[in-house]
Amino acid sequence: MKADWFRRKKASAVFLGLLILLTASGCGSSAPRIDPDKLNIAATIYPLADFAAKIGGDRVHVIPIVPAGVEPHDWSPSLRDISTMSRSQLLLYQGGGLEAWVDDFLKSLPSDAAVQPLEVSAGIAEHHDEAEEEHGEEGPAGHHGHDEEGLDPHTWLSPALAKRMAAKIGQAIAAADPAHRTEYEANLQALTARLDDLDARYRDTLEPLPRKDIVVQHSAFGYLCREYGLTQRSIMGLTPDAEPTAKQMRSIKTFVRDNQVRVIFFEELVSDKLAKTLARETGVQTEVLSPIEGRTPEQAENGEDYFSLMERNLDHLEQALK
Repeated sequence: MKADWFRRKKASAVFLGLLILLTASGCGSSAPRIDPDKLNIAATIYPLADFAAKIGGDRVHVIPIVPAGVEPHDWSPSLRDISTMSRSQLLLYQGGGLEAWVDDFLKSLPSDAAVQPLEVSAGIAEHHDEAEEEHGEEGPAGHHGHDEEGLDPHTWLSPALAKRMAAKIGQAIAAADPAHRTEYEANLQALTARLDDLDARYRDTLEPLPRKDIVVQHSAFGYLCREYGLTQRSIMGLTPDAEPTAKQMRSIKTFVRDNQVRVIFFEELVSDKLAKTLARETGVQTEVLSPIEGRTPEQAENGEDYFSLMERNLDHLEQALK
């Protein structure tokens, strides 16, 4: 908790310093990412950017704020990012404590600012302690969230909740550009149908499998587990760079052995050292299970999207739980 408090204070100080520099230099015009001919939508994390692009189509200009290859939990905006967000018509942020800097940014906006912020997880994300009780989370004690309230913001990993996120984003886009509401609503319907298909494939694939326990790098998969009858055990709780104690590591090793876990899942945007150490000491394999908080540069270059990454996650889960 003390480490989380320090990170938040550090992010706040960095943000306020950048804001002072931005005001002093008047460099808002130096950020070229705004398209004057389209509805500009700044999105803090990749899933929000992807959904907005699929709903908005050619009529919107979506600007991913956290770049590819960067894990968003401890990231802070640059001078250019602050200018871009301030001059966009919409700002989509996940909330739930995921973006530690966003409260300072929103408080700094003048009352007549044109940008309309939308906290996409509001009303969707749950307190992690409550979600743990519902979906059988058995993560190490002491890792309960990104902030004091313990909200789990990873709602997009449940296709059913991703539908609710997409609906909120679609409503915000249509409100910002009502002249093209019909087009946005049609795009939203198409996205919703794809999410329904993805949900059906996850359900049909995972529910019959004999194994239900997964060991993951950080506790991002609670909503996915609850949706499909799985149980996650995390090495580092909700904060991906937290360090488990020796006692917690022993407990996880016992869990792996007692439950015949065959795969330890790690992530691409944070260090895999602990996951691979645990796998080596327990004699099991490792595999990627992406929380899809962002894409690697290679995935971005290859045009991977939310659906292709979710499909790959499903393939890896199926192999681990057979």
